[in-house]
This record gives sequence, C-alpha cells and structure tokens, in this order.
Amino acid sequence: MTDQATAHSPAADDGELTHRQILTILAGLMSAMFLASLDQTIVSTAIRTIADDLHGLDAQAWVTTAYLMTSTISTPLYGKLSDIYGRKPFFVIGIVVFVIGSLLCSFADSMYTLAAYRGVQGLGAGALMSLSLAIIGDIIPPRDRAKYQGYMLAVFASSSVLGPVIGGFFADHDTILGLDGWRWVFLINVPIGAAALTLVLATLTVKNVRVDHRVDWAGAAAIVVGLVPLLLVAEQGQAWGWSSPAALTCFVVGAAGIGLFLLAEARAGDEALIPLRLFRDRTFAIATAGGVIVGMAMFGGMMTLPLYMQIVHGASPMDSGLMMLPLVLGMMVASIVSGILISRTGRVREFPILGTVLLAVGLFLLWTIDADTSLWLVMTYMLVMGAGLGNCMQPLTLIVQNAVSPREIGVATSSATFFRQVGGTAGVAVFLSILFSRVGDSIRGQLETAAADGSLAVGIREGLADPALQQDPAALGILRGLADPATGTAALESVTKDSSVINRLPELVAHPFEQGYALSMSEIYLVAGVLAVAAAAILTLLPRIELRTGSARAEAARDAAAAAPSGVDSEAAAAHKPPRDRSAVSYVRTTPRTNSRTRGR
Repeated sequence: MTDQATAHSPAADDGELTHRQILTILAGLMSAMFLASLDQTIVSTAIRTIADDLHGLDAQAWVTTAYLMTSTISTPLYGKLSDIYGRKPFFVIGIVVFVIGSLLCSFADSMYTLAAYRGVQGLGAGALMSLSLAIIGDIIPPRDRAKYQGYMLAVFASSSVLGPVIGGFFADHDTILGLDGWRWVFLINVPIGAAALTLVLATLTVKNVRVDHRVDWAGAAAIVVGLVPLLLVAEQGQAWGWSSPAALTCFVVGAAGIGLFLLAEARAGDEALIPLRLFRDRTFAIATAGGVIVGMAMFGGMMTLPLYMQIVHGASPMDSGLMMLPLVLGMMVASIVSGILISRTGRVREFPILGTVLLAVGLFLLWTIDADTSLWLVMTYMLVMGAGLGNCMQPLTLIVQNAVSPREIGVATSSATFFRQVGGTAGVAVFLSILFSRVGDSIRGQLETAAADGSLAVGIREGLADPALQQDPAALGILRGLADPATGTAALESVTKDSSVINRLPELVAHPFEQGYALSMSEIYLVAGVLAVAAAAILTLLPRIELRTGSARAEAARDAAAAAPSGVDSEAAAAHKPPRDRSAVSYVRTTPRTNSRTRGR
C-alpha cells in the first residue's frame, strides 16, 4: 500500500485500525500540530514587542505575509508528493525545515530579515497541519472523526493557553541568558521540534510501494509566479498606489502566472498539483470557495486583536494573549459540540453555514469598538467570533475529505488547505495594509479634535512638566513635536515605527493615538464581517451530504481486495491491478502505468 501510517500492531480484520492504534498515531501527529499552533500563538502576542525592538511595526505585514505565503505555496506540493511517495518522509522534512527556520528567526536583525527567515519557517509549516489532517482523514472514518476531536482540541487549547504565557514571558524580558527575550520565542521551537520529530519517527511506521510518477513541477513553479506578485501588491498596494508602475507590473505578472498554472494543470491532468477536475464536484468547489473567504475573514480579523489589546489598552504581550482566550474558548466549545452532533447524526452541512453567520455577527460587533470600549465587552464579541470559527474549520475539512475518492485524501486536503491559506494570506496582507495606510490620517483627525477641545494642550503641558518623561527621549520627542506643528509629522511617523511609546505618554495625549488605532482596526472588522456574510451565502449552496462510515485506508484496501483475482494477495493486487477510478490520484495507489516499475520500500 502506498502509505499506511500504522502502529506496530496489526489492524483490525476489516482493515480499520483499533482505537489503541489510532491513539498511537495521533501522539505523533499531535506533537507536530502542537509545534505549529504554539508558534502561532507565541508570535502573535510577541510581534508588537519584536517590531518595536526592530523599529518596524509598520513592516509587520511582511513578517506575517512571508510565513503565510511560503506555507501556502508549499502545502499542495507536500500533499501531492505525499500521495505519491508516502506521508511520513515529507512530514519529517516539514518538521526539520520548520525548526531550521525557527533557529534562523532568532538571529534576525531587522523586520525584513525576520520576514525572510519566517518564509523558511513557513516552508516547513506547510507540511505540518495539512499532512496531519490528511493522515487523520486516512485512518479515521468521517463519522467517527468527532470521537477524536477532543485529543486534537486539547493540543490547540494547551497551545493557546501556553503560547501567550510563554510568548509574553519572553517578550516582557529585555534579555534572557544574554539574548533578547523575544528571540526565545523562536528558539523554544528547537527542543519542541526535536521532541515532535522523535515522536513522529517512533509512532508513524510506513509501508510504502514506490510508484514512478511525474511530479507537476511546472504547476508548482507557475503557482509561485502567480501568487507571489499578487500577494505582494495586496500588501504594498496602498503604499505604492494601485495604479503605480510597480502595482501594475505585479498584476500583470500575477495574472500571467495564474494563466500558466491553469494551463499546466490542464495539461498534467490527473497528475496535476491541484487536479482541476476536483472542482467539477459541486461539494468540493463550494466548500473550497467558502473556505477561501472564511480564511480571509478569520486571519484578517484575528491578527489585529492582539495589537488592539496592546496598543489601545496598554496590555502586556502576556496579558494580551490571555485576553484572546474567549476566542479560543468559543472555538473549542463550538468545535466539540459540532463534532458530537456530526458523529451522532451524520449531518454536517448546517454547521459551516451557522459558523459563518456567527463569525459575521462577531466581526460586526467588533466593528463597534473604540479606545473606550470595555475589555469585557470586546472579549464577549471575541467569544461569538470564536464560536463561529469552531463551527467552520473542522466541518469544512470534513466535507472536502468526504467529497473525494478515498485515494485522493492527501491532494484534496492539501488543496482545500492551500486555498484557505491563500485567502488568509491575502486577508492579512490587505487588512494590515489598510491599517497602516489609514492609521496616520485617523490619528491626525483625533489629534485635531483633542486640540479643538483643549485637552491636547493640557496633556502636552503635563507631559513636558513630568520629570520622568525627561528621561524618555522618544516620549519627549513626540510631546515636543506635537507642541510644534512643524515637527508634528515626524512625531506621527515615529509612533507607526515604535508604538510602545504611546503607553508612556500622558493619558490626554495618548488617547488620540489609541483612538486613531482603534478606529482604523474597526474598519478591518467591518470588511471582514462583509466577507463572512459572503461565505455564508456561498455555503448555503452546498448539497445534502452523507458522510462515509469507513476510513480512506480501509476503503482503499477493500477496493484492492475486491479487484484481486481469487487467491491473489490484496497488496499484490494493489500493485498490479488497475483501479476502478482511473481519474483518481490514489493515496493507496492501485496501479502504475505500463512503463512504471514498483518496488517495496
């Protein structure tokens, strides 16, 4: 069989793995998932401290986009290669590359070098989540998958709690063992990655039949040419101007790359990186389209919440991470409840529709916040948003995996993950671009209002008379810049580079800056809410869905046994008999081409 992720003991007679075997495999998978999810929560709460230390808060989008871009582009390639050669080798490669990227990030000396190293990290991350989900899809039947969601949710819950605490601890310390505290945010991935690698090597045993098969490198190259310029212009379009020569060049190159990608995929047929025929299935097409928009709304909305907590309410990195727990709680509870109901009823279509509606409601509520909104109210809105996401993420993956042949779990999962991450990457790039292009004008408007009512002048006098601020060059420079309109522009630019100074200003002076950031962020939640409504409308087009009761692994084995002549071993049949569905790119591949050679590995 092509790639059986099995425990050391034999499977059940019907081809299904036992509960104990599944738990053994999940131990390795969850260790890698913990590595990826912990990194996201640590970095998201520490990014403001990192950006302020490297003097590049307005370059934060590069760091986030670089990671999402490389993880997005590599995801379908990992899925395709793992369908052909097996899951385990590429899972291991992903962990190793992720750890190397983490180590490089700890040596970054600017936001742009950090962005480059995060890109390396993303190349590894592309394997961690997508291949984990693919292996889970291989070994657990769709109807039974909810029984094991608790284990996976425990990973996300623990990382969501530990990430902010650990990231906040590191970010709050100037130095630890002679290194900047924030650098340990990335260094901690090294021992965790080593532990994950050990578990994966111990728990995932692979029995693989090598089939010579052409890899769609042309499609992989074309997708890079198409996506990189488009994501780049999404991130920089506001700064360049949407009709500038640089933006127009990116649009032209990106469009050409997408066109070449479609031609390459059509020419590759069933060997394509993302087989275009998958989109002829209505369920797959609608679920994937909905996932793209959900990804945009989710990532675009979530990335700014820690910034809101830290910049507007003066929360420390650790505190801001803990303030995100209502979002995590909403996701966990909704995911557990939806998983139980799906397992008992077999109904799944309604949950992503409900989830996108709740997501839209939560985002529209966040649209109403400003600098004076109670934190408890903000966290209540986040709870609603989390409940929406909890009803979307796992059900959408389940729908996609159920819609395709059991042999295509890898390519289908990676394709759906790829498109969702494309949406998320575009959302982060566009929304952070909107934030940092609008925040300057928003702050100026708030400063003008404060100057008109006299509160700004009072705050400036109090600040200039405060002995403590005399020892703070950054805060003192802003106060003097505001007192002298000729240098006020420079003061505003310094705040977008290092926002930590806002929390050290007198309250009457800090409030216009906080309100400017808050109102700029609220615009993001409005756009994200509209996207969530669009996703809900698309997902209502899903047809009725009947979940399979057998795992992909077992169904493929039964297909091979049914196709074998009497007395012929099913694995031999898998290597020598043609599959029933010639269009399928098989996870358990049942035939090489006539000019192929197979050999056991």
